[in-house]
Amino acid sequence: MRPYPALSLVLALACAMPALASDEAALSIADQATMTTEEPRDWRVFVEGALRETSRRATGAVSHGARLSIDLRYDKVVTPGLRAVFADRLDLNRYYGAPGDGNINTLKEAYLSWQPQPDRIADFGRINVRSGSAVGYNPTDYFKVGALRSVSSVDPASLRENRQGSAMLRGQALWDGGSVSALYSPKLADRPNSGAYNLDLGSTNQRDRWLVTASHKFGQFNPQLLLTGGEGQSAQVGLNLSGLLNDSTVAFVEWSGGRSRSLLSQALLSQALLSQVLLSQALGTADDARLRNRVAAGVTHTTASNISLTAEYDYNGAGLDKAEWDALRRGSLAAYGRYRTFASIAQDPATRHNLFFYATWTDALIKHFDLTAMLRYDAVDSSRLQWLEARYHWTKVDLALQAQVNSGKATSNFGALRDRRITQVLLRYFF
Repeated sequence: MRPYPALSLVLALACAMPALASDEAALSIADQATMTTEEPRDWRVFVEGALRETSRRATGAVSHGARLSIDLRYDKVVTPGLRAVFADRLDLNRYYGAPGDGNINTLKEAYLSWQPQPDRIADFGRINVRSGSAVGYNPTDYFKVGALRSVSSVDPASLRENRQGSAMLRGQALWDGGSVSALYSPKLADRPNSGAYNLDLGSTNQRDRWLVTASHKFGQFNPQLLLTGGEGQSAQVGLNLSGLLNDSTVAFVEWSGGRSRSLLSQALLSQALLSQVLLSQALGTADDARLRNRVAAGVTHTTASNISLTAEYDYNGAGLDKAEWDALRRGSLAAYGRYRTFASIAQDPATRHNLFFYATWTDALIKHFDLTAMLRYDAVDSSRLQWLEARYHWTKVDLALQAQVNSGKATSNFGALRDRRITQVLLRYFF
């Protein structure tokens, strides 16, 4: 199979839309479930094929690749009071002109849910626990660390959906307008395993953890309190608060706080024994544990023409401020690389101050055609990640064009990413 240049992908997408514009559709954007008039089914399966073109930052060379993904979700009440949930995603990647392939399977969820009473639920198995009222960064999403095995899109909704859950036991109590839940996630492995078809419990269950969550709706506001802790970690407190400012505007605040080491200290100590360079730097940061806060706050406004606009400020108290970030960039490349890798695994901003903007236009210009734009701006080093998507929906088919541009100085947050520009066209079919 020959690689396709980006221009050909754009032309192919543009030519395909008018010819098929008469078909009916009601599918959601990105990686969300379809919105059709069909009866709900116990299972959802889709296959997605993508062609990709990337421009490397260091050399300017253009490379090509292809991906085939199979995504399955099964959710069924097997007997009264007992529900079974299974979700899995297989990504088969091929890189033209580069050695090896990048196949990876992600077991997203596999658990049993027992509901002996309408207001009591117990869950056991691998569960993808998602927390947070913000859009671009979720400080209270405590189970996001190590959960990503394969990234097909940088859209936050895709990152939250297409990750592996943690093995746990969870109990929930429900009442009118509120709920409380408690979960325990045990240590099951010592280290991560990147094998293509490995369960990778070492990424999600590397230590004992627990989480208690309570929420109740008060008028237009819906606060949620969280308390979490575990082996080698001080207790962390979280708060999610969202509410209507008016009929078209929602404000949200997400906060997490507690005693912890800096992200740099955690990164260096996790690998200090492997390198004397890292060890010498880790000794200077090992005792920096103190009260640290993480915050995401913003607003989402929806217009009468189906345009939704989100603006968000993200603060990571465990990340590096400008002086610390500049010092790290001028120092050891080993320490700099390890820090970036650790922040990526933790899904935490590498620097302390960031801005996030997200816009969607549903039925843009023509029906069933959606436009999405995202910007991540690092306020510490002025680097940027820009992402655009154009998607057309039919009843069982999505066709989309995505483009991503990473810009900034060589060692900046987004400027240091390997690829300067990424373009891909994808076709998704729902069974």
